[in-house]
Amino acid sequence: TIGLFSIITITTILSGSYPALYLSNLKTLASLRGQMLGGFGDLWARKGLVIFQFGVSIILIVSVLIVSDQVNYIQSKNLGYSRDNVIFISNGGIPTQDYEAFQQAIKSIPGVVKSSGATHNLTGEYGRTSGVNWLGQAPDERLSFLNLQTGIGFIETMGIEVIEGRAVEEGRSNEFDKVLFNETAIRQMNLDNPIGQIVKVWGRDKQIIGIVKDFHVETLYEAISPTLIHPVNEVFNQTFIKIQAGTEMQTIHQLEKVYDQFSNGEPFELDFVDQAYKTMYTSEKQVASLSQSFAIIAIIISCLGLLGLTSFTAQRRAKEIGIRKVLGAEVWRIIYLLSGDFSKMVLAAILIALPISYFIAKEWIQNFAFSVELSPLYFVLAGVIIFTIAWLTVGFQTFKAAKSNPVDNLRSE
Repeated sequence: TIGLFSIITITTILSGSYPALYLSNLKTLASLRGQMLGGFGDLWARKGLVIFQFGVSIILIVSVLIVSDQVNYIQSKNLGYSRDNVIFISNGGIPTQDYEAFQQAIKSIPGVVKSSGATHNLTGEYGRTSGVNWLGQAPDERLSFLNLQTGIGFIETMGIEVIEGRAVEEGRSNEFDKVLFNETAIRQMNLDNPIGQIVKVWGRDKQIIGIVKDFHVETLYEAISPTLIHPVNEVFNQTFIKIQAGTEMQTIHQLEKVYDQFSNGEPFELDFVDQAYKTMYTSEKQVASLSQSFAIIAIIISCLGLLGLTSFTAQRRAKEIGIRKVLGAEVWRIIYLLSGDFSKMVLAAILIALPISYFIAKEWIQNFAFSVELSPLYFVLAGVIIFTIAWLTVGFQTFKAAKSNPVDNLRSE
């Protein structure tokens, strides 16, 4: 954000500084006679400023395209669990002795499809443990596992896919002596035929009963970590509830009533899983919004500079245009003549800015373990957009100059 603000500030200062410096260098008598500065260095200063302005615009356009796509990718990515119609509520006000009754009351509400407790809200807040040992583990080998402590039914509530074995189930004996791992954990533990094997969790024997498909417990900045799903029989700090689609308002109203019956006056705190997930990426959405605003401002400034330079050039070459028209030059040839230099400047800006924009985009996108691919289409599209905008800006002024009456151009001053 600071980088984008700095770019637009520098561009604005340079855009305003050049006319001020140019006018301050004019000699009074020469100005009154209509004699303006027009040396070689002055010409290249004007062209250099146009190239710089359009170069910044291209960098910002590429940034807008990539940041917007990455934000859309984040919001739409399949995380390996269900976010739709899933809420979580705080159990902070529920006394320990009433916890089971509270859970049963929730499950009896008509709009509740599934519910279960957990210590993790799947939106970046988690605990880790390295207290897991398994058969075949090297003496000095230690893995850091995301420790997801859950109640029975959590896998089904969140729609996490079990790819081998089963989830813990209500009604079976000794279910709290069972564990599940994700694919990444089994791969890094190098276990063959893991179902049924015994591992030690904090020194206690636990049987592996299932392997779940990898799902995202952390943000997309991090690669998927080995994850231990550890069913425990305790009072959880939050309850996850899958609500039947179309019954959200009624069900939440009933949930609040149930909570008030058990909570001893504590406020009812609720959040949707998908909203909590989106909140993690607020800064990315702000960057996308700011980059769009800065890109628009930079393009407007660039176009104003190009329009002014086009008008200045057309005025200086008015007599030449008049002579060419008298000698039979067609309008399109005059437009081509006037637009050629500007096209070269914009092309130079594209050739300079695209490698820079690729480097900046690559550095930003590498912060994510999961991201969009840096396709050449982003850079081609940015070049086409800026070239089209430049041609539209120049086109009107050059067409007007080409259609002007040669008599007016050749009239003595």
